[in-house]
Amino acid sequence: QHGMTVAPVVANLGPLEALTVNPNPDEVEEVFTLPLAHLLREENQGYTHFRTASGYGYTLPVFLNGPHKVWGLTAIITELTLELLLPGHY
Repeated sequence: QHGMTVAPVVANLGPLEALTVNPNPDEVEEVFTLPLAHLLREENQGYTHFRTASGYGYTLPVFLNGPHKVWGLTAIITELTLELLLPGHY
């Protein structure tokens, strides 16, 4: 969808064990967490290449976690957040 606005929020929510999340089941199939150390390991980082029908190509980040892949807008936001939080480490 073009023209959408996204406002990512970075927050400390306390211990994950105490956290209750109730995602909209029409939008979210599964919730999982990834430790920061996992995201920083090179073997868990990758890129996906796309090409549009008009021939325009672009590359987006991807983060791997077993059966899960963090990709698309979520991966872009994750990559930008890592660059802001850990300059020189990511």
